[in-house]
Amino acid sequence: MKAEGAIRVGAGAGTSDDRLVPALELAERGDLDYLVFECLAERTVSRENLSRSKNPEQGYSPSLHNRLRMVLPACIKNGIRIVSNMGAANPLGGARAARKEAKDLGLGDIPVAVVLGDDVSNMVKSRGDLIMIENGEPLESILPKMISANAYLGADVMVEALNTGAPIVLSGRVADPSLFLAPMMHEYGWTLDDLPKIAQGTAAGHLLECTASVTGGCFGWPGKKDVPDLANNGFPFADVRADGSIVISKTPGSGGRLDVMTCTEQLIYEIHDPTAYITPDCVLDITGISLAQEAADRVRVTGARAKAATPTYKVNVGYADGYIGEGEVSYGGIDAIARAKWAGEIVKDRLKAQGFKYDDFRVDLIGVSSLHGQPDIRPEPYEVRLRMAGRTYDRKAAHAIGFEVRALHMHGPGGAGGAIEPRVRDVLAVKSVLLPKNLVNAQVLVEGTL
Repeated sequence: MKAEGAIRVGAGAGTSDDRLVPALELAERGDLDYLVFECLAERTVSRENLSRSKNPEQGYSPSLHNRLRMVLPACIKNGIRIVSNMGAANPLGGARAARKEAKDLGLGDIPVAVVLGDDVSNMVKSRGDLIMIENGEPLESILPKMISANAYLGADVMVEALNTGAPIVLSGRVADPSLFLAPMMHEYGWTLDDLPKIAQGTAAGHLLECTASVTGGCFGWPGKKDVPDLANNGFPFADVRADGSIVISKTPGSGGRLDVMTCTEQLIYEIHDPTAYITPDCVLDITGISLAQEAADRVRVTGARAKAATPTYKVNVGYADGYIGEGEVSYGGIDAIARAKWAGEIVKDRLKAQGFKYDDFRVDLIGVSSLHGQPDIRPEPYEVRLRMAGRTYDRKAAHAIGFEVRALHMHGPGGAGGAIEPRVRDVLAVKSVLLPKNLVNAQVLVEGTL
């Protein structure tokens, strides 16, 4: 039961393809005040920019329709506000889609607050001297191939959107913990100068941002780290007080587990420096955090510290980086591995004879060598899946890989089966730069009437 004087912020999605039902369960019986959907990975905005280039009405997260269709009735009924970055590359388009879903559900004309300004593509095009974090090279080396450039905005602009009173807040690229921190700042009037509270809220956001990861999902390991009823794993929420007190829990009656161990694993996820986890809102230090089991499925978080935020935003620059061609086929029975290895050599010879060249090429025996090279397995498996993939800037060369693998059915060695259609994927690569915050103009608009 939610403590008196606390607000409850729940996590409804941790990826664009996260499960839907646990979010509905959280909305129906979680006693929430806010439901946050975090749906953008590093390459997602680039992908949605491509979608928008083909259709100006697209570019928001495709899962927006199904998610809102499922949870909106419960959220409106229970007075739960929705906060999400499902706007992706087209937050205004996402807002229009959200309002249409509400009307189609018979919920009336629901206004949506929209956060804009993360798209800094035009700005970085003129700043080719920016240095890419990953390789130290100037940004100009990839500008001709650039698809998108989006700054990780922080909680401050999300607070502005919440201040409008709109039941739904949609943004593009906003840092994951910031989505959860914003409702806390809005409710209690925290400012970015309140570093102890901002630290606690950021830590809570980091624990919540991957949904089921903190309730036993990635934690589970049969016989070593058991998780009860993992098939019905629940989603987490945080109970937050004005003084920055944080308790993490999960949907009542749901499966999974939430304890000090699951929270510890999620706390160190994607933390390159435990003393300096850089977000747009602060530089978080998790080394002093203490996790205490307050009750079953309830963990209290204390001791988060932070320094003031840096003067720059991290910007993800997405760009086209060629193609990956792929083919798969299976071999079973006696000498399955020997035949699969031979097949791999045959395909490589046939591709070379046609003059195709690849920047990277892999021949994997799935279940045997695809992760750890060529182990000496005895006895040998009685079946194996051959996967061949190559990376190239030549689409024809990429397609040829799957074509030649599929041809193994007829052209040997014997016993090939279950080949897939030739697969060619566009490579959407990502590099990062730092952009001064004072150059970014974040703003809030409202679609509809408040």
